[in-house]
Amino acid sequence: MAGQSSKLKILYLMKIFMELTDEEHYITMSDIMYELENYDIECERKSIYRDIDALIEYGLDIEKVQKDKTCYYYLSTREFELAEVKLLVDAVQSERFITQRKSNALIKKIMGLTSSENASALQRQVYVNNRIKTDNESVLYLTDTIYNAISSNKQISFKYFRYDVEKKKEIRNNGEPYVVSPWAVSFVEDNYYLVAYSNELGIRHFRVDKMLNCNILDASREGKEIFAKFDVADYTRKRFKMFDGVVRSVSLKCKNSFANVIVDTFGKDTMMVPDGDGYFTAHVDVAISHQFIGWVFSMDDNIVITGPEEVVNEAAAMVKALGKLYKKK
Repeated sequence: MAGQSSKLKILYLMKIFMELTDEEHYITMSDIMYELENYDIECERKSIYRDIDALIEYGLDIEKVQKDKTCYYYLSTREFELAEVKLLVDAVQSERFITQRKSNALIKKIMGLTSSENASALQRQVYVNNRIKTDNESVLYLTDTIYNAISSNKQISFKYFRYDVEKKKEIRNNGEPYVVSPWAVSFVEDNYYLVAYSNELGIRHFRVDKMLNCNILDASREGKEIFAKFDVADYTRKRFKMFDGVVRSVSLKCKNSFANVIVDTFGKDTMMVPDGDGYFTAHVDVAISHQFIGWVFSMDDNIVITGPEEVVNEAAAMVKALGKLYKKK
């Protein structure tokens, strides 16, 4: 056995079992010795038997199968099952806040959780198609910075942008950085949002993938008294698709067949009262925005705003304005 390699033999042996074996792929002792030789490790069979026993004692679920006169070995269970690995890959593929480049890098790492044979089979099924993805490569690191600021009770500064008609980043707030106290991060509609406070702005939320140059400041956070009783889940639930507006209690008359839509959108705690044959009325607290009213319109006559009057009037005004916009000349 050569040089330093003897100290690494058991680690390479574990690597061989992790990469080359599973419940459908076995290796023989000759295979193991051949693979170890590729790592410049020469050893006797007896020492490999001892190392396999040590790995089993360590916790690796290595099984032995006798076929004819040949003994086969394989790793029967793993920390992550193949179905779980597929689920992780699907999650990474579908999230728009992860760039395509980062998606590919993460998927490659996730595939290391299974055998190379399973990874190859999975690779043939994996594709990151033309889903809309952020181009902000630093979203994951921005989120980590925000969490670090929260845990250390510090304010942060950052620049915030939107795209102009030429698809260029236009810095908001007159080009000046925002200085806020971060209190929570919420994941809504495939995007991360920072929920923060400042004496000037009050409670505000910002989409993390639209943030640039985020830095932790020396100043301690403000708004402790306000956020002591603040419910982040309630805040995000009331802001339809995270668009701001005045929060109102709204009544929606709905066909019974759309009960699932109401529950999926506003939650199981939504008050739903029978309202005539085939209908019910849902009472929801929501920030009144054009996006919310537009969502109601998208439901045709299956969901209709019935109160309060000022919200009904705002919806009617939108209909009138849209009618003029699309009226044939």
